[in-house]
Amino acid sequence: MTQQITACIDGSTIATAVCDTAAWASSVLDAPLKFLHVLERSASPAAGEDLSGAIGLGSRETLLAELTELDERRNRLAIEHGKHILASALERAEAQGAREISAEQRHDLLLDALLECEADTRLFVIGRQGEDHPAQSAVIGSHVENVVRAIHTPILMATGQFSAPTSYMLAYDGSKTADAAIARIASSQLLLDLPGHVVMVGEDSGDNRVRLERAAATLTGAGHRVEAHLVQGGVIEALMQFQETHGIELKVMGAYGHSRIREFFVGSNTSRMLASSTVPVLILR
Repeated sequence: MTQQITACIDGSTIATAVCDTAAWASSVLDAPLKFLHVLERSASPAAGEDLSGAIGLGSRETLLAELTELDERRNRLAIEHGKHILASALERAEAQGAREISAEQRHDLLLDALLECEADTRLFVIGRQGEDHPAQSAVIGSHVENVVRAIHTPILMATGQFSAPTSYMLAYDGSKTADAAIARIASSQLLLDLPGHVVMVGEDSGDNRVRLERAAATLTGAGHRVEAHLVQGGVIEALMQFQETHGIELKVMGAYGHSRIREFFVGSNTSRMLASSTVPVLILR
């Protein structure tokens, strides 16, 4: 079975960017594209919750009935809204040349839904934040952090208005995880036609240069056009400066490394790097 691109969309302002990013990936990889809209459990009080307090039994029953009716109405509206979101995504992706497009709406927790379809997915596309966050807010949604930690399939995170990238930058730290990311890129068609930059932030030493050149050679041996760079400074600041200086339009990172870059994915630096990115980020495990 051909693995698909799975794109998670909701009613947020970034949903359009997710759609465009996914359509681009689907076209480059010549892979089927599925849009997934997940309706999570309602936050309304459950019918079995004790709300009696100081009110009488009759009042409590009336209140529960009203809450149940409100919950049902909200769910119907959410389902209908989701169908419109999916229909718009299908139309937009089709216009951009994506093939074999499908849509699915599910009642589930987002992470559970993604884990269930991971075996059939070669790339997930998600937005940096969902509809619970205001547009352009410099944060990532809690769902994104959970997904990055749990999913082993590559994740492409959309950040804002999308345009097809013309270059990419890989943050490389010489770890086994980073080498695994290099191997993934080398075996994939997604970045093959884009010029790339393999960037290591660290001491200008012989060992670092050997590891960096070896990583770049793996990619060039697979037909990629890449340049190797060894830069100094704080990891986040140095990578952001490199992106700005070289006009990078796509960042690539290997999650859970064993050096300073590891901080991106286990602590507050994760949120800082992803939240501050103005370009899509491809996260590899």
